[in-house]
Amino acid sequence: MLRWSVAAIHLLALGIGLGAVWARRRALLGALDAPGLSRIFTADNWWAVSALLWITTGVARAFGGLDKGTAYYVHNDLFLAKMACFALIFALEIRPIVTLIRWRNAARRGQSVDTRAAPALARISAVQTALVILMVLLATGMARGFGARSG
Repeated sequence: MLRWSVAAIHLLALGIGLGAVWARRRALLGALDAPGLSRIFTADNWWAVSALLWITTGVARAFGGLDKGTAYYVHNDLFLAKMACFALIFALEIRPIVTLIRWRNAARRGQSVDTRAAPALARISAVQTALVILMVLLATGMARGFGARSG
């Protein structure tokens, strides 16, 4: 039951994350007034929740003995490609994290928010969306036995 629950949470986190990063992109392209900033922050919060769920359940599944076993994953080229996508998503997230923390702090203090970076953050979110979709494609191939190598 635990294996099933963790796998289900991992997949649900995928849906949450995909919706959240796309919603963040759309909000960044919309009105950047107080309600617009609220939409950005809400979508970003859900993106963070999904990342936390992905990481904890993914580590448990791949390295915690809850799924096929570590050897299965580390000897699978599709898994390694999936992890490369994850690493790229994480690296791309550095600028949005830093920028949105600044925006949140300014908004909390009642100061004006410098939103000039919004178009760039929207582009980053679009790339991250594509990478999440690619991760799904890689994971479904992996689940069907593709990418395995001996060793």
